[in-house]
Amino acid sequence: MPDKSKLYLVPTPVGNLEDMTFRALRILKEVEVILAEDTRTTGFLLKHFDIKNKMLSHHKFNEHQTVEGIVSRIKAGESVALVSDAGTPGISDPGFLLVRECISQGVEVECLPGATAFVPALVDSGLPAERFVFEGFLPQKKGRQSRLKELAEETRTMIFYESPFRVVKTLTQLSEYLGAERKASVSREISKLHEQTVRGALNELISYFTQNEPRGEFVLVVAGKARSNPEKEYGEKV
Repeated sequence: MPDKSKLYLVPTPVGNLEDMTFRALRILKEVEVILAEDTRTTGFLLKHFDIKNKMLSHHKFNEHQTVEGIVSRIKAGESVALVSDAGTPGISDPGFLLVRECISQGVEVECLPGATAFVPALVDSGLPAERFVFEGFLPQKKGRQSRLKELAEETRTMIFYESPFRVVKTLTQLSEYLGAERKASVSREISKLHEQTVRGALNELISYFTQNEPRGEFVLVVAGKARSNPEKEYGEKV
């Protein structure tokens, strides 16, 4: 049985349902409450695995109002699991506010290892993965240009999430600020039937996705700015 008075963060598949772990299934079956970003999406997952535990809605539009009540329930002795629609809660999904409040009130938190979209995209890109920076979604309006200017000097591999409707726009802006020849990789529909990774310079990727309509969920992986002395930066002998 899961520990009482504890919050579990449970990753769910980003695509293929076979990516669900045995441990995640056990926790979801045994906790008293499952917090779901979208109860319809999670309901489909739970039905597939014959899990019938109680669900409550917990998403970015209500989390400020629900956090205190959830923490009170956990402190009163309930075991609670938090899931997002796909991947690991808290990674560009609701979860941070609840985790922070649990920690501040002395409630134990445990995050299970499991699916997240950016790790396979990074490894599959062929770009350096020993040091990287996860940017999630770029600001849509305020602060977007200033962030792009800052990232033009970033030497680590950069990872972004993007919707199919803004992929070409984002690639075009990255090309303007980082240079058209900057190497990058675009992965879509990770772990799903139509999974695809396209690699090349930013200008080549812009051309490809202008000619081929972007569909699905996207992860962009972009090479960092070339280092003038990489050996010295990595602390190796020169």
